[in-house]
Amino acid sequence: MSEQKRNTTKNQICLGLLAHVDAGKTTLSEAMLYEGGQLRRLGRVDHQDAFLDTDVQERERGITIFSKQAVLPLEHTAFTLLDTPGHVDFSSEMERTLQVLDYAVLVISGTDGVQSHTRTLWRLLERYNVPTFLFINKMDLDGADHDKVLAELQKLSTGCVDFTSPEAERDENIAVCDEDTLAHYLETGEVECPEIKRLIKNRKLFPCWFGSALKLDGVKELLNGLEMYTEMPEYPKAFGAKVFKIAHDNQGARLTYLKITGGALPVKMVLKGGAGENVWAEKADQLRIYSGGKFRLAEEVTAGGVCTVTGLTHTYPGQGLGAEEDTPAPVLESFLTYQVFLPDGMEPHTAVRCLRVLEEEDPQLHVVWNEQLHEIHVQIMGAVQLEVLQRVLKERFKMEVTFGTGSIVYRVLYQETITAPVCGFGHFEPLRHYAEVHLLLAPGERGSGMRFGTVCSMDVLDRNWQNLILTHLEERSYPGVLTGSPITDMKITLLIGRAHLKHTEGGDFRQATYRAVRHGLLQAKSVLLEPWYDFRLEVPQSQVGRAISDMQRLCAEFEPPQTEGENAVITGFAPVSEMQGYTLEVASYTRGLGSLICMPKGYLPCHNAEEVIEHIGYDAEHDLENTGDSVFCSHGSGFVVPWREAASHMHLESGWKPEKPGTKSAETEAPVRAAAQLPPVFDDELRAIFERTYGPIRRRDMQPQNAVRAAESSGKGEWKVPEKVFEPEYLLIDGYNILFAWDDLNKVAEKDIDTARQILMDKICNYQSFSRSTCILVFDAYRVPRDVEDVIRYHNISVVFTKQAETADTYIERATFEISKKHRVRVATSDGAEQMIVLGHGARRVTASEFKVEVDEANKRMREVIADCGTRLLEKPPHYGCAELRNAIAEYLLRYRGMLAQPECIVIGSGAEYLYGLVVQLLGRDRVYGLEDPGYEKVRQVYAANGAVCELLPMSDDGIRADALQRTDATVLHVTPFHSFPTGITTSAAKRSEYLAWAAGRDAILIEDDFDSEFSENKKPLQTLYSMDRRGCVIYINTFSHSLAPSMRMGYMVLPEALMARYREQLGFYSCSVPLFDQYVLARFISQGYFERHLNRLRRQNKGKTE
Repeated sequence: MSEQKRNTTKNQICLGLLAHVDAGKTTLSEAMLYEGGQLRRLGRVDHQDAFLDTDVQERERGITIFSKQAVLPLEHTAFTLLDTPGHVDFSSEMERTLQVLDYAVLVISGTDGVQSHTRTLWRLLERYNVPTFLFINKMDLDGADHDKVLAELQKLSTGCVDFTSPEAERDENIAVCDEDTLAHYLETGEVECPEIKRLIKNRKLFPCWFGSALKLDGVKELLNGLEMYTEMPEYPKAFGAKVFKIAHDNQGARLTYLKITGGALPVKMVLKGGAGENVWAEKADQLRIYSGGKFRLAEEVTAGGVCTVTGLTHTYPGQGLGAEEDTPAPVLESFLTYQVFLPDGMEPHTAVRCLRVLEEEDPQLHVVWNEQLHEIHVQIMGAVQLEVLQRVLKERFKMEVTFGTGSIVYRVLYQETITAPVCGFGHFEPLRHYAEVHLLLAPGERGSGMRFGTVCSMDVLDRNWQNLILTHLEERSYPGVLTGSPITDMKITLLIGRAHLKHTEGGDFRQATYRAVRHGLLQAKSVLLEPWYDFRLEVPQSQVGRAISDMQRLCAEFEPPQTEGENAVITGFAPVSEMQGYTLEVASYTRGLGSLICMPKGYLPCHNAEEVIEHIGYDAEHDLENTGDSVFCSHGSGFVVPWREAASHMHLESGWKPEKPGTKSAETEAPVRAAAQLPPVFDDELRAIFERTYGPIRRRDMQPQNAVRAAESSGKGEWKVPEKVFEPEYLLIDGYNILFAWDDLNKVAEKDIDTARQILMDKICNYQSFSRSTCILVFDAYRVPRDVEDVIRYHNISVVFTKQAETADTYIERATFEISKKHRVRVATSDGAEQMIVLGHGARRVTASEFKVEVDEANKRMREVIADCGTRLLEKPPHYGCAELRNAIAEYLLRYRGMLAQPECIVIGSGAEYLYGLVVQLLGRDRVYGLEDPGYEKVRQVYAANGAVCELLPMSDDGIRADALQRTDATVLHVTPFHSFPTGITTSAAKRSEYLAWAAGRDAILIEDDFDSEFSENKKPLQTLYSMDRRGCVIYINTFSHSLAPSMRMGYMVLPEALMARYREQLGFYSCSVPLFDQYVLARFISQGYFERHLNRLRRQNKGKTE
């Protein structure tokens, strides 16, 4: 008979062991199993032979990393011990166990007392309503103080009672925990056992035992107390189970750890879960009862039992099976995010699959694959967990990974919501498809997450279509429009929809639904949310001023300090991004006497939203994967209607109207976060004293941010970018101001000013080669007797020594006034007066510290290229450019332009003009080249210089006139379909199709010059001729000179495969005209996402000019 069967007559209790690190929790579990007769010998953590330390890393480190299970049958009760990690880095593993506990034993070190992590555990036990016993360990060591620890425990709760004290004293202390118990005690003079059980179960009494687990002192008494004062909960007859852990055994079998919360689970029983299209049903192949590293098979597990099930593939921690409900989201959450660096040759998608397996086991790992940057990120609680993860990946998956520096990554941690209801429309109707969806997006309560519903009548849209729309709403998360972060705290309601009897398919409603959500978000007023901590800061009275000053610096909102003995306690809440690392600061300035406890509070409005939005640089208009545009059909073909115009094209009326201005309702009024309130005794006079001493008590209400391009501007925008439209950008640098502001140069200048100046000049040379700005470095020479200024050319920069009686400030002010008339200008200086003057001239200002960051970043990128590429920089590159840059360009074209360009068909050259010459040599001088009139004059000049015959073809408002195309003798047509110069024309899809048809009829070649598409006024990039081409007759040309800087003489062309083969044969003898170093730097610039962020900044500037 299995052990589970043998114990059916006993009470079954699931007992958890919790502690702060090094409290001796694993030693206590060892002692309990030994005293309970389950172990023949007593193992020790420091000897690496503890029964529950089954993992190699646990034995090496001497800490519990993974929760473990052990069976402890006593005379009347069968306990299932769940040993949880005590280290703070593995708190999420501990919290998942709390949801299945009947009782818990909280272990506290007698020498350390109540630690900050102890308070965290106490709050979690309170949240999960777990009755708790306490064992104060290590009382045999010097420094253990019984009375001191008990006093600290009674600050947690007055219900903490010493059960090792004399019975009369113990009963008296128990009686004061409850009024009814006290009344009974005063009548009878005793407290009965059932009453003690009731108080413990209701968390009014917390029995405490003092002893030493290593010496088995007090362990037997603890076991007797557990058996005497615990009782098995009443379970329903209907089957229910709670999943609390996922793992894999050594053979790779997936293990589901669960507790039976109702009925019984027999082996081979079919378990079901999921909803809608995600319903699943699987058999419980094996029921394992683990004890340490070994297990026994059971035929059936009854209510109250804990077992491990094989054969289940859809379960997850916190899931309820049968009659059991899912557990709410955990309180503890990891906010530190690390980038994963893979070994050479490993595919990212393979690595992501391996990490997903570990994410199943620890959902708080949060593996994120950034498709745009091709980066993998994981969220970790701390450095120890990071080391453990690294070793697990090595041992289980043979992956030698490394990690970047821990940071708070915006796209991972931030969320967005809206402040008022808005209606979103989505229509998807390409040829032979049809779906239309109208959704109401309304803000929800903070922390409510995403909810979905429908009010659509089944007379309008069948139930099956409505269910399909709700399924599509639930199947993914949606990026917001401020930063691209996920939206939350919102209810989306289906108002109305329409399907076609013949042409509607399931995928049509997916497209219409996604577009309707995005359409609503683009119209709404959005708010950026960030994670906040609830904190409790305890410091000595002498450090209160420092603590309050820090809290204000960290943007915290807090209550006035409260006195507790010799310490002061400050409670409140603060942004997670600001609180990182503050625990170490507290320990430092209080010399270990202070403590900081932080618990996640949830998501609240971001304290520096504008800074975050600017840093991320997300452009909602150019996110092609999340478009708010709709697709309609006319004359047999589909066409795209921009989201701003979509409402007027819809086929249905939803009937929803927004609230009139000035009216308020529970649904439409934006929720506002209340600031911390003062206690009643803290009257106006005390408030005034407090604010005079420490500054005002700030309140931060929710302030909505305008959605990105959410509405047409009224012309009154707050942030205006000076209207500068001509390249290049000039950067004027106040030489001595920068030199003395940078610490490294200032130290050199103290010994030798000439050497410091020379170092600065070299740094600026490197910076210019990276940034492509035209740098002018200005030094004061007003004390040098000369009447003219001295301008020298130092490598690639200009260095100016001002003339007599002229300062660098005066020269820069004069230069910015003249240059800013035609060019963008930046000025690097920390002189406040000078900054104000150049701002008035339309120049942008850069402080010395900000400029140092830019220069250091440029040097870092160049050093990275040199370090990574090494001797490859000395090799001769392929004649069509290095593979790294061609791969980066191909990926960029696919993401941004929707072009599937093969890297081996890309040719790198020093600018578009150089590539024009190669095209003539490739196609031949005997052809006639048709050019746009008016058009870019230099195109004609380059073709003529290469011996080609050119014919100018007149333009209409939609490209080259059709009659001119029919009359021309040209067999090569050079066109700029997007934002043509100088007309600014963008050709329609019909005109681009006409170009292709013309080329097909004449066996001609089209040269698509896409020099300015990144800055086209279209709301999203249109399909290129190269993408539309099916014959291989289009050559695509683009350049970085316009998008980065004219001094960046680098461009590329994409050739059809047949022409690429001819290029290799006829022109393969050419050397690549772009330095290899520049190619590697640009490849890194593109592949790491900097190029797209740069484009987004320029688009925002252009948008500001037009508003």
